Amino acid sequence: MSSIQAVAESYKVFNPRAYLQNNYVPPRADFSSEDSVMCWKLRRLHEACAKGEIKGHTLVDIGSGPTIYQLLSAFEHFQEVIMTDYLEINRQELKMWLNNEPGVFDWSPYFEYVCKLEGKGESWKEKQKRLRECVSRVIPVDIHQSSPLGREVASGSIDCLVSSFCLEACSPSLVAFHKALENVVGLLKPQGHFLWIGALEESYYLAGEARLSVLPVTEDMVKKALSKAKCVVREFSTYSMTPSMKVGVDDVSGIFFAWAQKDAAK
Repeated sequence: MSSIQAVAESYKVFNPRAYLQNNYVPPRADFSSEDSVMCWKLRRLHEACAKGEIKGHTLVDIGSGPTIYQLLSAFEHFQEVIMTDYLEINRQELKMWLNNEPGVFDWSPYFEYVCKLEGKGESWKEKQKRLRECVSRVIPVDIHQSSPLGREVASGSIDCLVSSFCLEACSPSLVAFHKALENVVGLLKPQGHFLWIGALEESYYLAGEARLSVLPVTEDMVKKALSKAKCVVREFSTYSMTPSMKVGVDDVSGIFFAWAQKDAAK
């Protein structure tokens, strides 16, 4: 991709349902196997949130896409959740789920798995109801703007951010990637938390007719970007895609999970 504008153009044919089918059903989301990539992601998020430090008033999910799994642990520790995406079609998909409309993607296995991780003996339906009630808004985001959420959310006002598979998928260059991260981190209060999941060494992925370019990043590149954005890395772990997880919809080699904290002085 030659420019941010070209990236935006490529997403005009993004198909949320195809993307969900490619990534959020077995084998990648096989809850009978602890080795599946989805189980790994949900465990990382659960373990970080279970430490008791990640809490506050407002949690913002940057580039939600058509997915909600990334919020299942963190949302419990906040009074308000704001979901965001650049694409109207993804925002509509999220609103349909929030309104419990017919035909939406079934996230119940995800809720069941996280409920087991939490070990409270709670019904997944109760957790699902709470998440729906906790989400106050689904709004546009542009990570390449200095104020990614415009007038909706002020810079320096957010307690915690979550983001998954957004920054590397929407940045045409390493320079743009660094700047996008700085823009996003700018939303956080000093010492605010950032839970970040992304792809390692991926150059493309498919979503229906769309073939989307991705900036191939390494673990070292991600850590350097966080440091440049004045974040302290609290935890960092990686997952190598096994042969069974490679299903022909992308060329990703692994996944990273980072729990970072914004510098107290910034």
